[in-house]
Amino acid sequence: MKQILFALLMIIHSSLYCQNVQFISDVEKVVMFSNKSTTLTSSWVKHREDLNIEYLKSLDPDRLLHNFRVNAKLPSNAKPLEGWESPHIGLRGHFVGHYLSSVSCVVEKYQDTMLLKILNYMVDELYKCQQVLGSGYLSAFPENDFDILETKFGSVWAPYYTYHKIMQGLLDIYIRTGNKKAYEMVTGMAAYVEKRMSKLSDETIEKVLYSVGANPSNEAGAMNEVLYKLYQVSRDPKHLALAKIFDRDWFLVPLSENQDILSGLHSNTHIVLVNGFAQRYSITKEKKYHDAVINFWDILMKSHAYVNGSSSGPRPNVVTPTSLSAEHWGVPGHLSSTMTNEISESCVSHNTQKLTSTLFTWTANPMYADAYMNTFYNSILALQSGHSGECVYHLPLGSPRKKAFLKGNDFRCCNGSTIEAFSLLNSNIYYHNDSSLWVNLYVPSKVNWAEKKVKLEQTGNFPMDSCIEFSLSVKNKSLFKLNLLTPSWAKKVDVYVNNEKQNIEIVPGSYISLNREWKNNDKIELIFHYNFYIKTMPDDNNVLAIFYGPSLLAFEDASELILKGDYKGILNNLSKDKDSNTFHLNNNGKTYQLKPLYDIEDESYGVYATIRKF
Repeated sequence: MKQILFALLMIIHSSLYCQNVQFISDVEKVVMFSNKSTTLTSSWVKHREDLNIEYLKSLDPDRLLHNFRVNAKLPSNAKPLEGWESPHIGLRGHFVGHYLSSVSCVVEKYQDTMLLKILNYMVDELYKCQQVLGSGYLSAFPENDFDILETKFGSVWAPYYTYHKIMQGLLDIYIRTGNKKAYEMVTGMAAYVEKRMSKLSDETIEKVLYSVGANPSNEAGAMNEVLYKLYQVSRDPKHLALAKIFDRDWFLVPLSENQDILSGLHSNTHIVLVNGFAQRYSITKEKKYHDAVINFWDILMKSHAYVNGSSSGPRPNVVTPTSLSAEHWGVPGHLSSTMTNEISESCVSHNTQKLTSTLFTWTANPMYADAYMNTFYNSILALQSGHSGECVYHLPLGSPRKKAFLKGNDFRCCNGSTIEAFSLLNSNIYYHNDSSLWVNLYVPSKVNWAEKKVKLEQTGNFPMDSCIEFSLSVKNKSLFKLNLLTPSWAKKVDVYVNNEKQNIEIVPGSYISLNREWKNNDKIELIFHYNFYIKTMPDDNNVLAIFYGPSLLAFEDASELILKGDYKGILNNLSKDKDSNTFHLNNNGKTYQLKPLYDIEDESYGVYATIRKF
């Protein structure tokens, strides 16, 4: 009877949806250029991408497959992976999902034959595992983990979190490379979840997905997001109905009513649910999902985010060892007392970027582009070593602090989200609609606007160099508006078109719009005028961070940062070396050396400093 009712629910959802069909384009004002349309060119950002690709190529696919084969009782002679991919760890398999997504992105961009061969091999071998396990199930951990979750509502480490990683990896392979076997596998995995859910009562499902505790072991990951994305490909109403099960009213409804309920919640468990809400709104146009997403972003940025757009830290009510220092949101607006060694989890920053990008496509609002640029340079690029390519789990911002780079064999969640983030460094630079092109990041790159037969190339060394140049290639004269982001810190910008200075009013936090008929080899040049400025904690104006233009600066210092004087005095005593990206502050008889947080490697540093007026 329960299965019949579940099937009926699927039909009802399908009927309601078919009466109100809305495609993604109905809610988007702009779209991001595709992965194949935007290419990074030689620069320090491209170097960061290259380090990531080198790491992806260094991984042994048979070691990545080992736990899947063991779980399917298939032979494996590979050495097991370490860290959170070890055979005894509940999350084993999660990194493999990230790996599949990352490699598929690189293959789509660069047609890398070596990585494509590895990707196809892994799909074939995972397919064998799935066939042996039966019922569509595919994982590196046993099905019994789901049985435990459904009876104890915990006591096992987040099986849906890991399961969704594999689903997303396979879906990305299909979307980016066209591998039909990967699509068959992900639909089989969805069918397995549907069958499990059909046997559970509503009360049991609520308990399975009620993730309000510290470090919730029932963390469901982005199951709603991946299922909505699967539906957008399959158009199968069963996938839509299944995705909706993972949207829970206890989290959705308060957000849709603009209530800040984040305090005490595990950050990455819940931000991915909001990304799923955004996918649902793109499909169904339900207002409460739109409102929940918009409100969540506002709440996060105004009351829970640090100056670089990152978030997460100690939990107000400490219940687990981790919640003492990391991974949770705290009391709204109270951040100055959260400066542990383990704030700003990398996974959270990556998923914040995804959400910000989505909101920009809905609105074309420069506020989101401005926030994205800040987090791109001062959180995302700051979490990877520019020498080794290693990444951090946390990005501490207090003083004194050190970046704790994870080894390549650690395979924690943030190793996984980072290889995805650095496979996508070419995304979110350019957007367009039918008549306009937006430039939201100043990264050396090329974009091909095929519909307009227009190519735009961007050069420069931003943010170290404040001059950016663009050149256009068009077959015929082309009329469109070129929108160039003026970030909130940009008080003065010189704009040249074909070497002629333009008389344009500069409004920080907006766009420089050039609407004209463009011809081949037209040139545009932007020259930003950088200044030092200060941002403070929302709850303590005496705790501050220093920026220079787009760059968040870090003190190279192994002591607690306590400055003397006032804002004006600090700003007046800052200087930049002429020929390097190094800065100095003279304060209270001491000369501090600073540099951008994204350039910090193994040295002790501090970002937030405390100021004492006397």
